[in-house]
Amino acid sequence: MDPQNAQKQLQALSEEFQGLQTELEVLVDARQKLESQQQENEGVQTEFAQLDDDSNIYKLVGPVLLKQDKTEATMAVNSRLEFIEKEIKRIEGEIEATQEKSEKMRSELIQLQSQAQQQVAAASASA
Repeated sequence: MDPQNAQKQLQALSEEFQGLQTELEVLVDARQKLESQQQENEGVQTEFAQLDDDSNIYKLVGPVLLKQDKTEATMAVNSRLEFIEKEIKRIEGEIEATQEKSEKMRSELIQLQSQAQQQVAAASASA
C-alpha cells in the first residue's frame, strides 16, 4: 500500500470514528433524559401511593387542569414508567453496540497509523 493511499484510508477511518463518538454522545444524552423522566415519574408514583383513593388528582392538558381518577392516573404513570424502562434498555443496547464498534475502529486506526509510520520510516531509510 502506498503512503498516499494509506493516508486517505486513515483519514476516512478517522472521520468515521469521530462520527461514532458523536453518535455515542447523542445516545448517552438520550439515556440521561430518559433516566431523568424515570426519576420524575417514580416520584409521582410514590406520591400517588400516599394519597387516599378519594383524593383529587388533576392532569394538565394544554392550559387546562382536568380532574382525573386516581386509578386512571396511576395506570398512566405505571405505563409511562414501563415505556421509559424499555427505551432505556434499548438505548443501552445501542450504546453498547456503538462502543464495541468504536473500540474495533480505534484498534484499526492504531494499526493503520503504525503501518503508515513504518512505511514512512522505510521510505526515509531507503532514500
